[in-house]
Amino acid sequence: MEFQTHVETLKESFPYTIPVFTGFVFLGIAYGVLMQSKGFDIFFITLFSLLAYAGSAQFIVIGLFALNVDFIYVFILTFIVNARHIFYGISMLKKFKDTGKLKYYLIFAMSDESFSIIHTAKIKKDINEKLFMFYITFLNHIYWIVGSLLGAVLGTLITFNTEGLEFVLTALFIVILLDAWKDKINRKPAIIGIFCSVLCLTIFGVQNYMIIAMILIVIILTIFKKNILKEKGIY
Repeated sequence: MEFQTHVETLKESFPYTIPVFTGFVFLGIAYGVLMQSKGFDIFFITLFSLLAYAGSAQFIVIGLFALNVDFIYVFILTFIVNARHIFYGISMLKKFKDTGKLKYYLIFAMSDESFSIIHTAKIKKDINEKLFMFYITFLNHIYWIVGSLLGAVLGTLITFNTEGLEFVLTALFIVILLDAWKDKINRKPAIIGIFCSVLCLTIFGVQNYMIIAMILIVIILTIFKKNILKEKGIY
């Protein structure tokens, strides 16, 4: 009976993750190729995607790893880039409350895509919601790992000029911004992000603005988080 429940939940979950599969595999391939071009081996690339699973932040740290940048700087930058997960965590408190041991994995592997699917999916009444959240999260995680592994392998088999491939990160952020902008109910986070970035870029210059802008964005979003989440119907 329990096995059948898992099978039915997996069948219900998989179709929701197909768009994520397409995006994650190709982004993961680009990530794996870039990491391999910087001298990292297949094992490290795959393990890093398994344990870090930070998406955009993983792209950012590629250059930092290659330049042997101070670990503290890498930690701070990664934390700030992924600070939006603080708000995800707040809004998921009720959903994760009674998930038992699954809770730890759901917290660890929460991503923008998994968060969006879990909040918008309309599942059948006979589907176990806890398992549904797990399989959505697990499948998306696997897609990213597989994409990274394929990219790492591809990078060892095919030699080509990877110059400009880093633009995939810029493209990713543009897509995220456009997706946020389509949410006509609440565009405040996108507006705050653009305003803070432009302001800090103007004041501090290209070399120094990023971390300061992200800190400012986190502070402003924290101050107005209740208002923003209420308008989205999450809080």
